[in-house]
Amino acid sequence: MLKPASLEWRETPWESALSAASPSVADALEKALAGTDLGLEEGLTLANVEGDDLLALVKVAGEIRRRVVGDRITYVVNRNLNFTNVCIVGCAFCGFSRGPDSPDAYFHSTDTLVAKSEEAVKLGATEVCIQGGLPKDLDGYYYVQLLRAIRARLPELHLHAYSPMEITYGVEKTRLPLREYLLMLKEAGLNSIPGTAAEILDDQVRRSLSPNKLKVRQWIEVVKTAHSVGIPSTSTMMYGHTEAPEHWVKHLLLLREIQKETRGFTEFVPLGFIHSQTKLFQSGAARAGRSVHEDLIVHALSRILLNGYIPNIQVSWVKLGFEESLACLEAGANDFGGTLMEESISKAAGANFGEYVSPGEFRALIRTIGRIPAERATSYAIRKVFEHPDAEERLPPGRIPIFAPAGSHEPMPASLGY
Repeated sequence: MLKPASLEWRETPWESALSAASPSVADALEKALAGTDLGLEEGLTLANVEGDDLLALVKVAGEIRRRVVGDRITYVVNRNLNFTNVCIVGCAFCGFSRGPDSPDAYFHSTDTLVAKSEEAVKLGATEVCIQGGLPKDLDGYYYVQLLRAIRARLPELHLHAYSPMEITYGVEKTRLPLREYLLMLKEAGLNSIPGTAAEILDDQVRRSLSPNKLKVRQWIEVVKTAHSVGIPSTSTMMYGHTEAPEHWVKHLLLLREIQKETRGFTEFVPLGFIHSQTKLFQSGAARAGRSVHEDLIVHALSRILLNGYIPNIQVSWVKLGFEESLACLEAGANDFGGTLMEESISKAAGANFGEYVSPGEFRALIRTIGRIPAERATSYAIRKVFEHPDAEERLPPGRIPIFAPAGSHEPMPASLGY
């Protein structure tokens, strides 16, 4: 098993790793390095690598990342606004939702959400990410009204809000055409949408996860229509549950085809399944979340299959933790995500990691793998590059740096034990 904290991981040149790969893997990786779009069979070959082939995959993904976006690792200062945990959908993979009569159900007032947004801006946030459950009696115009309230007080704040599932729900409630509904959201202040609710873009897998959730064609329709009216989105994939490697490949190739048409995706975010508090796992229907092996493959594979189309690959530190996030940033990813300030959904499903990382902690973590931290906007426009450490940089409590900076020959602490 490849150990992300080992000297082999850190110091093997990509050319050496590639030369040790099996012929089929080496052929696919050489095509990727040349800028050729890989197809389904080549993707499947890379999705099932082990040993030397895994090392070759992650090292080549890292080299392609370097060629495309350089050695900067970006992050955004933001806050999550999970406005309610009341939801009727009943996703088996979710530990966040509650019934309306649950003792820990909540629905924050608009005044509270505006105040949270103002607090975030005072702390340096340039974005709020707004998502929530789907209550049965939600007013279809609620999403619009919330945007207008925040925009009226904070005209410069980027409003990144509402998954395709929420937008579909708003359309259902208002009975407006999708395009008209999206234009209304945009007029109210919506800047971009999260490409969540994608899970795996395969209807058979989706039925096992949440039979009441929107179908693949609906997710695609919302995203394409949003892009067509000038609303960009992220793209995501949840892995580590009931799916197989072939589903990763088909999902990524579908995103690539959408991006060829719309050019509306700003980034791709692999989301490892957090299992412990979910019905899906407790019923025995899913495996116990993703493995480190899968983390490395999925992030590297996404860099390679999306090369030339989606330049930014983000790690989800809430789901992976710091050490595995850093390993994936060495395997093709280039973005650390957001500071969040408040994160409820992953935590409710059993995530072990905190709700907030300060910008200084992000920068300190990034330097442990010899990369350059940079704060970005939601659009990936660079706000500030931090070439040198500053007084605010410190590692999160209890975090021992296990990676030596690139080019360093300092003794390395013990392996993570993967």
